[in-house]
Amino acid sequence: MPTNKTTVLTRSPLLYADSESNADQLYFGDVFVPDPFISFGHKGKRYAVINALEFSRVAKESKFDVVLSYEEYKDRAKKKYRKSEVGVVEIIRLIAAEFKIKKFDIAENFPAGLALKLIKANVGINVLDGSLFSEREIKTEDEINFLKEGNKISAFGIRKAEEVLRAAKIKKNKLYYQNKILTSEFLQNKISIACFEAGGLASNPIVAGGDQACDPHCFGSGPLRPNELIIVDVFPRVLKTGYFGDMTRTFLKGKANDAQRRLVSAVRDSQKKAISVIKARVKGDTVHKAANDVFTQRGYKTQKTENGYKGFFHSTGHGLGLDIHESPRLSLNGSMLKKNMVVTVEPGLYYPGLGGCRIEDVVQVTNTGCEMLLKFHYKWELP
Repeated sequence: MPTNKTTVLTRSPLLYADSESNADQLYFGDVFVPDPFISFGHKGKRYAVINALEFSRVAKESKFDVVLSYEEYKDRAKKKYRKSEVGVVEIIRLIAAEFKIKKFDIAENFPAGLALKLIKANVGINVLDGSLFSEREIKTEDEINFLKEGNKISAFGIRKAEEVLRAAKIKKNKLYYQNKILTSEFLQNKISIACFEAGGLASNPIVAGGDQACDPHCFGSGPLRPNELIIVDVFPRVLKTGYFGDMTRTFLKGKANDAQRRLVSAVRDSQKKAISVIKARVKGDTVHKAANDVFTQRGYKTQKTENGYKGFFHSTGHGLGLDIHESPRLSLNGSMLKKNMVVTVEPGLYYPGLGGCRIEDVVQVTNTGCEMLLKFHYKWELP
């Protein structure tokens, strides 16, 4: 199960989503359901409206206090509203009437079409900013262990990429592995297989070399080349719990030049500086500024060109949990950090022609500093 945290309901949240892709739905009920379903809270209890296919399983496996039959509510809605065909809108309208709920809270990502239909049906809704459950920011001991598992799986993927790169041969400015040209796609597949065997699903791991690495979310494609910086970013979801891991390392197969070594050194020092600043009651923007100051002091400028941005142009980190990117943020607008928040720390520098470098680890915020969820080496130059 994703978490043993008890969500104290003082309001009436409403969700209509599957729990495979919607983190709030998974957090609320602690059960994987692949199709959208209605759930809501009322007077401290969690309710789900589930079809016959999933009813028994959800009743046994979830943390919903009450599991209601979708088919029964559909029949009752037909009789109450005297319609031959009813759906989600009418069922939610009936729930609001029966439970005397004047207004539901919904998240920003609640289906817009459904929200408009509910308003038209005179069902009260209140749109919240961000997550429906702000308590997701603070992780329990179980959740931290789940995130440690996610990062362990990330490390399996990174280690596999490093293993292949170390074994690769350099021939005429190309990399060969087992007598075939080594490509981003090949390494991505190797990473995904390694993560899956370790219990995680790594969707679109990043293996981007050369100028491709200067676009931070470019997955990478085509042949990898010697003596170029290669960013490997692995962010698997743990199959059993739904929590994520997130780790990035930058490698170079061959021999680095002085400019590349200075770049990697600056990124690593920036990350260390950011980590040294993190603790409870420090704002995320303070951490971001500390990371950026290292780059400024070493002459690495950030600017917009006609071809895009170069330098350090993304946040220093983000929250990690049931979403790969969640609150809080280590950015210019970052909020106050609290004990047991879990955040990534991933400064980077990107200069076309020289290459890109990003180094990322995950830490747990404490009252006096922070603790790494997993330690993995930073050896990047692979002869």
